[in-house]
Formats: sequence, structure tokens, C-alpha cells
Amino acid sequence: MTGALSHIRVLDLTRILAGPWSGQILGDLGADIIKVERPGTGDDTRQWGPPYTKDKEGNERPDAAYFGCANRNKQSVTIDITKAQGQALIHELVAKSDILVENYKVGGLKKYGLDYDNLKNIKPDLIYCSITGFGQTGPNASKAGYDFMIQGMGGLMSVTGQPVGSPGGAPLKVGVALADVMTGLYSTIGILAALAHRDQTGEGQHIDMALLDVQIASLANQATNYLVSGKAPTHMGNAHPNLVPYQTFPTSDGHFILAVGNDSQFAKFCTLAGLDDLATDPRFDTNRHRVEHREILAAKIAAVTADKPLDHWMEALGKAGVPCGPINSIDRVFEEPQVKHRGMAIEIPAKDGSLQPGVANPIKLSKTPPCYKSAPPELGEHTKSVLSTLLGKSEQELKSLDEEKIITL
Repeated sequence: MTGALSHIRVLDLTRILAGPWSGQILGDLGADIIKVERPGTGDDTRQWGPPYTKDKEGNERPDAAYFGCANRNKQSVTIDITKAQGQALIHELVAKSDILVENYKVGGLKKYGLDYDNLKNIKPDLIYCSITGFGQTGPNASKAGYDFMIQGMGGLMSVTGQPVGSPGGAPLKVGVALADVMTGLYSTIGILAALAHRDQTGEGQHIDMALLDVQIASLANQATNYLVSGKAPTHMGNAHPNLVPYQTFPTSDGHFILAVGNDSQFAKFCTLAGLDDLATDPRFDTNRHRVEHREILAAKIAAVTADKPLDHWMEALGKAGVPCGPINSIDRVFEEPQVKHRGMAIEIPAKDGSLQPGVANPIKLSKTPPCYKSAPPELGEHTKSVLSTLLGKSEQELKSLDEEKIITL
């Protein structure tokens, strides 16, 4: 099948996670992604291991699994952009591209003539997406921003962790680089919006994405809770600030998640748990009342759930339509029948004949589903093919560029 973006070419000048995540989504949707990397070293995350990927004989390859999470469906081209000839190659590639995504520090590409104002003169309808920690403007614009910093500065860590005063009650970061991932998602949305605008007007534009902005936007109800009440939320462990009971509870052989979203579900749970009187108790009959008396209610529920094993609650609550779930380790995630049915674990062919593992794109399109054409590339794997086929460079020109260390063949 032809991907929805098979008519689009993206020049990917990003590394680490937020930018590559956006590029990978566009590639999954069919776009031609040309990833420009530094000769010799490439994307920093190629070295962020162990673990490292393996070839078909089971031997370690030079690229870390981290790199593999965000770089499939891309062609790797090595170009030294600090040199005039490298900049000229980028200019030629821009002329044949629709989108450029970069995550250099503010002004980092301007000194090489690769900023939006310069490149739009080459390609007036270019969509140019810049991803930084703090955006192109403001007092922090020149500072580097990494996910961990942004989770802290952007408030996420203040609402993540065990309750204040309890054992282990210090703020915690989320176990995935969520600010990076969310910025990759928002960047992709912005790029698609800019493409729609270009289709209507013929105009390109600059997209200014900041990890801090995205992190704050992603605070969702926690942010509006503060803006409405004037009271800053804090970390509450696994409890929910606006819903009760919506947290983990003990069983005789572990813990499970009970996620009651309305009064009807609460009544069903009470019937199953032998706690019918709680459903009509004026302290617990509505969600508002349950939030006001959350600690009393949680203790009553925990005393009952701890008497029976996890499987009992999963089966009984599942049949009754009460939202609940186990707390899976990641190995168990991929053993879940629902996860297997949805095909979330995939294997993608690599240049050396191996099949590289990956996680499927979750977008299920009925006409133009995501496709997985190629595994994350080796460093510079496509330098020769892209520069010769797309830019028409001769063997002699490529050899000369290689000798001058502009590219690496």
C-alpha cells in the first residue's frame, strides 16, 4: 500500500529523541526521510547502550537499542555541515524536500546558513520545524533543554511520586522521556497542519516547538486544576486528584488498578466486593463526596481486595464492566493477548539480513496504514545512493567529497 505521505520528502537534521520521534512518525506514514548525521559519530543515541542491536548471527551491532526506537524508515546520509561544501549539499537537498526538521540550539544552524530565513529563499514553500528546549524566544531561549530537566521545570515531577511525607515521597520523573515523546507528537501535528496550509496557499512556514511548552500543555487537568483553584497539585502516588476510587489496591498476591470513572461503576464494584452499603453512604455516593473522603474509602476497599488474588478481581470486575487492570512489567505487556492481537511488536528487515525488533505505530488507518520499509539504518548507509540518485553526484564527485571528509562513504 502507498503511505498517506508518500509524496512528501523530509530532511531530518535531528538527534536524540524528540526530533527523531517526529521524523519516524512521518516515515511510518510513507514520507521519504533523509536523516543527515555527523560523519564518524552520527546521532548521539547510537552509542546510548547497552543493550545494542544484534545481527542475524546474534553478534552485537554498533547501534544501541535506544537509537532503534526512533529511527526506522529513514535513510542515513553523513554530511559535515560545518564546511561550505557540506552546507551546499544541504541546500541541494532542501531544494528537493518538503519539510526540514532540526533540533539544534537557537541560532545553531544560522551560522552555517541553514536557518529558516536562508533556506526559504531556496525553497519558498519549505516547512521548517525547529525543536528546542525553550523555544526560539524568551530569556531561556539560548539554553539547552533535556527531557529530565523539562519534566522538573515543567511541573510533571511535582505531581509524580509517592505522597508527600510517605516513604519514597520525593518527586520522581516518569520512567520514559515523556517530554521528548510528546514534543515529537506535537511537532508532527504542527507539520501536518503546515502541510494542509501549504496545500491551500502554496506557502511554507516556520514551526517553533519547545519541550517546556509541550510539557506544560501536557499537564492537562493538573494545570487547569491549579488555574481554576489557585492551589498547586502535588504528588499523590497512584491516586487521582479528581476521581475516587482511581488508584492501585492490594490483592493477596500483588496489586491491581481500579479505575472507577462514574457513580454507576462504583455501585457495581461495591456489589461485587460485598460493600453495598458504601454505594449509598452519603460520604461516598457521588464522586465529589468520594474525593472529599478518599482516605477513609480507600482503606475500606483495600481491606476487602487484599483477601483475594489478582486473577479473581480481574475476572470478576472485567465481567461486570468495572474498569480495572494488572500492573504489567514490560515483558508481560508484550505477552498480553490484546497487545498480540493488535500487532504491537514488529520485526523490520535490516541491511545485513537480520530482523530488528520494534514497536508498531499505534495509528490504525483503514486505507493508508503505517508501513515499515526498513530498520533503523547504519551510519551513512545511504550516503552514496541519496547523493547520486537524488542529487546526481558522479562517482568522482562523491570520491572527492569523501576525500575531503565532507561525507563518509
